[in-house]
Amino acid sequence: MPPVSMPPSEDARAIFSRLGYSVSGDGAEFVAERKWRTVRVTALADGDDLNGRRALADGGEPSNDYQFRCFVAPKEATGDVQNRLASVDPGYEWAVIGVDDDGDYDVHLPDAS
Repeated sequence: MPPVSMPPSEDARAIFSRLGYSVSGDGAEFVAERKWRTVRVTALADGDDLNGRRALADGGEPSNDYQFRCFVAPKEATGDVQNRLASVDPGYEWAVIGVDDDGDYDVHLPDAS
C-alpha cells in the first residue's frame, strides 16, 4: 500500500508546530506566531496555483498585516511557486516549503538580489 500523505494544510501546521510556532486559523490559510514573528501560511495542494490563491494578500494589493508569508506545496511544485512569487515581486518576505509524501520538507527562499 502506498504511503498516505496528509493534506498540505495539515503538513504545514505540523511543520510550524514542530518549529515552536503557535498556529491559529482553519483551512488552507492560517497564521503561525512565535516570539515577535507572525507568518501568514498558505497551503497549496497539487494543481493549485497562486493565481487562484493570490500571491498578494487583499485581492492583489500588498498587505501591511503580514510582513512574512510562507507557501507550503508538494516538493515537485516548489519551483513553479517560487517562479510565480518572483515574477510578481510581492511586498513581503516569503518562503516556499516543499513537502514530500513522507512529511520531509525543504525550505526555499528567494534568490538574493
